[in-house]
Amino acid sequence: MTKDQPLVSIIIPHWNGIEILSECIDSLLKTNYGSYEIIISDNASSDGSQDWVKSNHPNLRLLENNQNYGYAGGCNRGAKIAKGDYLVFLNNDTIQDIMWLDHLVTIMIQNDNIAAVQPKILNYYKQNLFDYAGGSGGMMDIFCYPFARGRLFFEQEKDNGQYNDSRQCFWASGTAMMVRASLFKAAGEFDEVFFAHMEEIDLCWRLQAMGYNVWVNPSSVVYHKNAISLPMHTHRKYYLNHRNSLLMLLSNYSLPVAFYIGTIRAMLEFVALGYALIKFDYRHASGIIRSAIWILFHPHTIIKKRYWFSSIRKVKDRNLFKNMCKTPIVLAHYLFGKNTYPEIELKAD
Repeated sequence: MTKDQPLVSIIIPHWNGIEILSECIDSLLKTNYGSYEIIISDNASSDGSQDWVKSNHPNLRLLENNQNYGYAGGCNRGAKIAKGDYLVFLNNDTIQDIMWLDHLVTIMIQNDNIAAVQPKILNYYKQNLFDYAGGSGGMMDIFCYPFARGRLFFEQEKDNGQYNDSRQCFWASGTAMMVRASLFKAAGEFDEVFFAHMEEIDLCWRLQAMGYNVWVNPSSVVYHKNAISLPMHTHRKYYLNHRNSLLMLLSNYSLPVAFYIGTIRAMLEFVALGYALIKFDYRHASGIIRSAIWILFHPHTIIKKRYWFSSIRKVKDRNLFKNMCKTPIVLAHYLFGKNTYPEIELKAD
């Protein structure tokens, strides 16, 4: 490794779970890249994580936040003290291939129009299975239902090399994503209203509206335990997923498009609510209802987000649509049994 390698700041938002963090750090320290710093952004852990880091890894940078700011807030605070040209936001429940960082930096150096890039993310426990959180590049339909190459809702594919091509995608997973530090700041960082879930999609949407691209480089590989901080099928996870998806839709589209697509999305929310009730899935149903109530009582938050988005926008909706799936994937999956993601021919500008 040479001294000319750009400095990378690896930012790990953390809240409790010393064992999880320990394994992640041990893996990171084996990374075959010569210029990186590790920042632990601790969200007021109550299990002694702060003292453990100080005692066992005094060379790491520890940021002790005064409360739990969630993924978005923890990352933002870590980014403020970062020194790197590139920022990597990394979940604490991951381990990494030793060349993972080098592959991410290489693609960023090769293409100045790439604002963010993610590795291929595989499941920690079944390492031939794409992970739920990001797969091999995040995609989204126009109704703001996200999916990924290798994962559609709860259906996860085996990794047989079918998504090993480096290419443009719509969003890079917050499980492990690299962002140019200057563009992260210019885009407005992560929106802390999200707290957790989809804040990276919102950020990537803004970056694309600014005229940049988001990519996946599957040569870089990270393994993720998934749902450690917030288990699957909980009320809070359902609530945040539905609320944050609606918040993006109403904030990031132009007003006519937001009204048109939002009307159809509202009908799809009723379909989802009915489906949850038929299945007696009251956690999901209550999450949908709670998310709708939050949206109704927070118009000021939506207006503020809309103002910021319009202030940085350089690309119109019709051009951003080229990077989205036109088919409502929730209907394709639940009504027609589609278990793999619809192919989207993304083309970089």
